Amino acid sequence: MKHFHFWVATFLGIGKIPFAPGTWASLAAAPLFYPLIDSPLIHLATLVVVYFLGVYSTGEYAKAIGDVDPSSAVMDEVLGMGVAMLAIPHQWPFVIMAIVLFRLFDIWKPYPIHRVEKLPGGWGIMTDDLVAGLYALAWVQIGRMLVDYIK
Repeated sequence: MKHFHFWVATFLGIGKIPFAPGTWASLAAAPLFYPLIDSPLIHLATLVVVYFLGVYSTGEYAKAIGDVDPSSAVMDEVLGMGVAMLAIPHQWPFVIMAIVLFRLFDIWKPYPIHRVEKLPGGWGIMTDDLVAGLYALAWVQIGRMLVDYIK
């Protein structure tokens, strides 16, 4: 079972990339969620599965390696990207905006992201990126409204 948690938590090993594993996981997740943009219910259902599977696997993985929030556990970035891409326009400029904004909020951790990451185990690992994804989604939607307004 610990191999299962490794593969889920590290998003099939992407988290073991030595440089910027969170960014690599975000970049890998974006094309996976892109086809779901036009199917918000399936997209949302997928996010629920990713969240709870991630909470369990990242929590077990973190416990197994003795690190509260290992940088190699990148399933949270997958979740955050999925959230950031929920119901955005099906156009790559908006996807790129979602990637950049999600990474910005994930690294910066404005309130309450920094507090949420203190939740125990996989809950903290996954939930801070859930909130960062919500921040990114909000700003992508604001960008969408501005583009529509300018047109």
